[in-house]
Amino acid sequence: MGANEETVAITRVFDAPLRRVFEAWTRAEHLSRWFAPRGFTITDCESEPRPGGIFRLCMRSPRGEAFWVRGQYREVVAPERLLIACTMDDPQGMPSLEELIHVQFEKAGSRTRVRLNSSARGVSAAAAAMLAGLQKGWAQTVDRLGELFKPNRQKEM
Repeated sequence: MGANEETVAITRVFDAPLRRVFEAWTRAEHLSRWFAPRGFTITDCESEPRPGGIFRLCMRSPRGEAFWVRGQYREVVAPERLLIACTMDDPQGMPSLEELIHVQFEKAGSRTRVRLNSSARGVSAAAAAMLAGLQKGWAQTVDRLGELFKPNRQKEM
């Protein structure tokens, strides 16, 4: 990839049925609980899981900075795959990254395997720092998803 591009590939197996994991990726009430790196909170979230539907959220950093993610679902094949195209704004509200997120879901016995592939490219001078942290940010985000399926948290979903 070029200097202003980054790709991420992550595979995780979650102790939850396929339907529940897919819903965690498509329902705003679930996305708002995990779709950000550690220490970040989601303060606003909209999700319309259909081709052309809205994907929008605000991640607030531990320092209080707001990072808006806005985009749309390009492909929704429940409960097998998602393709989400989005733009992330920097704390000043300027577009910084364009990202294409492809997620595949498959049964793994009573569990679910998720394969995430993300490709992002910087569209601003501030993008370099965001791209440098993309792998770590996605790993933390997907780990937070896994925490939703721990036995003491499952009743919340």
